[in-house]
Amino acid sequence: MFSIIDIETTGGNAKLDKITEIAVYVHDGSQIIEEFQTLINPERPIPYFISQLTGIDDKMLTNAPKFYEVAKKIIEITKDTVFIAHNVGFDYNFIREEFKSLGFEFKMKKLCTVQLSRKLIPGMDSYSLGKLCKNLNIEIVGRHRAAGDALATVKLFEILLTKDQNTLIRLPNEKTELSIPQHITNDLIKPLPEEIGVYYFYDNENSLIYIGKSNNIRSRIVSHFNNNSTKKAMNMKQQIMRIDYELTGSELIALLKESEEIKIELPIFNRAQRRSLYNYGIYMNLELDGYIHLRAQKIVKDKKPISTYYSLQEAKEQLRKIVDENELCLKLSGLYHAEGACFYHQIERCKGACIGKESINEYNSRVNKAFENLQFEEDNFVIIDKGRTQNEKSIVLVNKGQYLGYGYIEESEMIEEPDQFYNYIEEKRSTKDTQQIIRSYIKKKKVERIIYY
Repeated sequence: MFSIIDIETTGGNAKLDKITEIAVYVHDGSQIIEEFQTLINPERPIPYFISQLTGIDDKMLTNAPKFYEVAKKIIEITKDTVFIAHNVGFDYNFIREEFKSLGFEFKMKKLCTVQLSRKLIPGMDSYSLGKLCKNLNIEIVGRHRAAGDALATVKLFEILLTKDQNTLIRLPNEKTELSIPQHITNDLIKPLPEEIGVYYFYDNENSLIYIGKSNNIRSRIVSHFNNNSTKKAMNMKQQIMRIDYELTGSELIALLKESEEIKIELPIFNRAQRRSLYNYGIYMNLELDGYIHLRAQKIVKDKKPISTYYSLQEAKEQLRKIVDENELCLKLSGLYHAEGACFYHQIERCKGACIGKESINEYNSRVNKAFENLQFEEDNFVIIDKGRTQNEKSIVLVNKGQYLGYGYIEESEMIEEPDQFYNYIEEKRSTKDTQQIIRSYIKKKKVERIIYY
């Protein structure tokens, strides 16, 4: 299923400008099966040159719904579909920023009809929507209006479908092949496993330039080749000549292995991960209104956070995950800033603490319960989790608060006495990073078993 989308805006900057119109056509690969179009009040004046281009002026938008009033409909209609647009980054980033202002993370798989057209219809003078449609005899009824441009993109998409012999469209997870450098062959990508582990990039001199960890090695490596967001990302993918990997079975072991090897090998493109300071955390505060408020922020001296993270983004992502899983209030968690109810309450994912609907005792009790797993205090334990095969288990050993190492054991040989686990581990150095990785992982993830001693 595909959602073919076009928007009109007050300008070209997704972080500063706003959406004035949106059109969504849901396509099943054969035909349009659902559609949604509306003007949107951007709550700001429209620049004159934008009105001249689109024909949309302030008067037309006076009684139009604001974005938050149509946000739920956009979520519903695009659910379980692939986001398609002509120059998809523009439309997707604007919609993502609008949802971000509501405290909601908008995330979809994407396909770009510009990139697909370059791949499937090579040799065109221009790949702008107007010129491409003219050359393909596609009529645009309402140029620079959301519905007109979106319908033209639908017709273009249907042409691309007929030309798509390599399933670039029908397998959206493979779309990144469009950005794979010419020197990287599909034969190098296709054998990569869709399993947990650590992967390694080497340059033409066989020097290690990047180490990464993923729960799906193949998907993560392919995503590197589709990343054109920074000069660093584009530079790195051009330098990759060889790829290696090691399966770990356990995400925790992958994290520990990645952290250790980055500090030993010091790959040039892993500079950000070399640091060892956790400067951000999640704080829990009882405010004057009686509710427990949560904040992801930089660590304050003499004030202990519930948990700590490398970056503010990582802290906010973890806080958002906790809020989502426990139906907490976006507003009381510092993830939504507006008067009245938070966005989650509007879509029935918050019980109304933001407007006093949920009692203080009930809400605070749910907050404390949500964070119980972040209060881990034991210092002597063995973590038992998935191994690299069905009959294997991974083990991570901690003694007196010190990480001793990790290893693997056959399920048929499973033991219970802590002393016996020493025979199965590969000893590793305990650092502040390794201790934090283990504590953070236990707080956030479910492992099969923990044996305390």
